[in-house]
Amino acid sequence: MLRPHVRLLRRGDTQRRYTRQLVTEQQHHSLISRIGSRLHDAAAERKTDGPANPTDPASQRNRRRNVADLMVQCLVQEGVEVIFGIPGEENIPFIEALERDGRIRFVVTRHEQGAGFMALTYAHLTGKPGVCLATLGPGALNLTLPVACANASNTPLVALCAQGSVRRLHKESHQIIDLVSVFRPITRWTNMILSPEAVTETMRKGFALAQRKRPAATCIILPEDIAEQPAPADAEPLSRALQVHTVPTPADIDAAADIIAKAKHPIILAGNGVSRAHADYQLRILSEQLNLPVATTFEGKGVFSDRHDNALGVVGFMRHDYENFAFDDADLIIAIGFSIQQFDPVKINPKNDKKIIHINTFVEDTDAHYTTTLNIMADIDATLTQLIDALRERDVRFDDMESDIRRLLMDEFTSRKDDASFPMKPQRVVYDTRRALGDSDVALVDTGALKMWMARLYPTYLPNTCIIDNSLSTMGWTLPGAVGASLARHGRPVLAVMGDGSFMMNMQEIETAVRLGCHIVILVWVDRAYGLIKWKMDLHAGYHNDVDFGNPDFVKLAESFGATGTLIHAADELGPAIEAAMTADGGVHVIACPVDYSENMKLTDKLGELELPG
Repeated sequence: MLRPHVRLLRRGDTQRRYTRQLVTEQQHHSLISRIGSRLHDAAAERKTDGPANPTDPASQRNRRRNVADLMVQCLVQEGVEVIFGIPGEENIPFIEALERDGRIRFVVTRHEQGAGFMALTYAHLTGKPGVCLATLGPGALNLTLPVACANASNTPLVALCAQGSVRRLHKESHQIIDLVSVFRPITRWTNMILSPEAVTETMRKGFALAQRKRPAATCIILPEDIAEQPAPADAEPLSRALQVHTVPTPADIDAAADIIAKAKHPIILAGNGVSRAHADYQLRILSEQLNLPVATTFEGKGVFSDRHDNALGVVGFMRHDYENFAFDDADLIIAIGFSIQQFDPVKINPKNDKKIIHINTFVEDTDAHYTTTLNIMADIDATLTQLIDALRERDVRFDDMESDIRRLLMDEFTSRKDDASFPMKPQRVVYDTRRALGDSDVALVDTGALKMWMARLYPTYLPNTCIIDNSLSTMGWTLPGAVGASLARHGRPVLAVMGDGSFMMNMQEIETAVRLGCHIVILVWVDRAYGLIKWKMDLHAGYHNDVDFGNPDFVKLAESFGATGTLIHAADELGPAIEAAMTADGGVHVIACPVDYSENMKLTDKLGELELPG
């Protein structure tokens, strides 16, 4: 049973101690005086001369279960083990209920955005809904970015937001925002609990919708006064429904097998749905049986090992990359676990002249360059298993296709492995990072120019070991995400790869990581600019402006949080620094590495001139 990591408010704590804790941790967005008044009134209401322990059995017998208590019971029933968030005045009843129950760990973060990204990454790695908590108004608004990110990337997430009392929602009032209207466009479902009787159904529905075949974010809003109302005496959490498995029809399998058998140059495109379905084994068998090349999306990295002879790498770069030549020659795309948010299909089907078999748990949205010949909406693993059998019976197999793609990728990956120039070339940074990590080590890759280099060149061998957001393409998510990943991986080391722009957006969560005892390594690519936007400006107009900035002393900054800071001074220092940090006994390590991004334009110029022999 997980215990709360952070000591929360206990009824016997003094007003002064609780207020000081909140101020020190910056854990609320409401007036301290109002919190003090609430605690004073609550103490008077209890009419006790001494401290009362909320977990004491006698105390529990003397109090009636309220809505917040019932809500926590529902969370336990849903299998929630950890919640990331920040306490505020309006969610005090919920925080107290968490402490009384004691079965869910509450992780106090330094910003609600950090809490959301921790929950999102925790969900990505565990497959279970991540849960984050915020108070009303400013706190809830700070959750919108990670909630939208989870929704876009098909990650199950449940956001819990406090709200002011129902009696003041109809008018302009302090910190009141129409949160239902705010969250509805960025979630699958948002609902506010307006009566104690609605709690159990609302909680079950929120988690059920987040975990549908196409996972998504949901948001549940709890007004302050409803939270403190008595729960219905007979109310109990609703049972979780059994997982529904959908299998393809025999007609769909026959149709897919016919289309594949008639194709001349098929290619497989694998997205992150393969990882969610744990169908990487079936994907490999299908590729080997048919002798077909496999390209993955950025978010699908690792679902097909880059060591395999049929691996082509990733597709989705902003220019016509090596892998695109394979799609140019293809007459059939077998898209497995792909969604068009991962990249624009025009990059692989510019003339809209290719047949497409779409295999996923949902039908894809309309796109002029993704007109599907056949949609199979069913469990991916079940579909691939049946398709493999059908194609084996037909003895379908394709001849070896000569391609320079794997050689070109490997040549570029190793092209700077001995380059001693400094600042370091991106190719060498990627090479040294890969050599320092084991196959099963997890790297979270942030958005920026570094994402282009890591996505293209970082060989990945297992699912969920190189995690990239290429749906919303959010900046600043990997540092807090590493905290969530550390908890999901039970303390095993996690690498967050960030640019100096994204690092500064959520660097306050270093304190959270240190406080929790996480083992994370933060590799900062330093170029003192928004490098990807500079790159795109140079491509667009031949010059750039308004993208450069200054940086703090990263070593002193890390040390001020209680972390270890390292500044790379020479190219041969990076690999040993990463390896030492990843194999250390623990701790938070910040490694700042200056990078020479003059290679960016050289890459796009080279790809623009590239031709492969036909």
